[in-house]
Amino acid sequence: MTAAAAAPGNGDLVLRLRGIHKSFGTNHVLRGIDLSVGQGQHVVIFGPSGSGKSTLLRTANLLEQPDSGSVWFDGKEYGPGIPGAGGEDPPRGKPRDLRQQVGMVFQQFNLFPHITALENVALALRRVKGAKRAEAELEAASYLDQVGLLDKIGAYPSQLSGGQQQRVAIARSLVMEPKIMMFDEPTSALDPELVGEVLGVMRTLAESGMTMVVVTHEMGFAREAGDVNIFMDEGVIVEQGGREIYSHAREPRTQAFLDAIL
Repeated sequence: MTAAAAAPGNGDLVLRLRGIHKSFGTNHVLRGIDLSVGQGQHVVIFGPSGSGKSTLLRTANLLEQPDSGSVWFDGKEYGPGIPGAGGEDPPRGKPRDLRQQVGMVFQQFNLFPHITALENVALALRRVKGAKRAEAELEAASYLDQVGLLDKIGAYPSQLSGGQQQRVAIARSLVMEPKIMMFDEPTSALDPELVGEVLGVMRTLAESGMTMVVVTHEMGFAREAGDVNIFMDEGVIVEQGGREIYSHAREPRTQAFLDAIL
């Protein structure tokens, strides 16, 4: 079954998905997803491999176009929309407009190997916002400082650990001043001893009030940070709720999954 959209818990609505379907060939990955994210809210999505979690994030950011349904972000609608939904149609937005306001951190770091950490972070400011090199690099340095890497501004990705590279990737997203940050299992490619430094940055972001949607298998972080916690399986939202979901899940499938991993 598909859960009803959660009402934003902290402030105004930022992101809303309605009736999202997505298939790859004959594989129906998302099956009518409804989800709402409020300003300052921390939404955690968990579930088994292949349940559609990463596709949900990529569709919300329009890196994958939904086959049907509505992506509503900051007062504009994206995606195919919902025919006959009724009401006044909101303004339509272009995918590029949405992506410039949504920070995305992937499993892989996707840094340019031939330029320094500072240049990796400054590049978006120069290309997207047209900032001059000196201005962009000064701003980039401040964000690298925020993630604890000011002393690594001249290092190339090959000279950084996996955790450091992921923190550069986070700074690269933050420098664009996004309205929402999305994390797609950001620690899954890291050695276990490096996971904590990335989760520490994410905790700091959460405490600062950043709106976040996080796909993760780090259940300790999920229990600590999640205002809204969503269990997905087979392309649907099986259950969503507050932190009580981890100890008092309503759905048998959710409980079985948590029993297996906690």
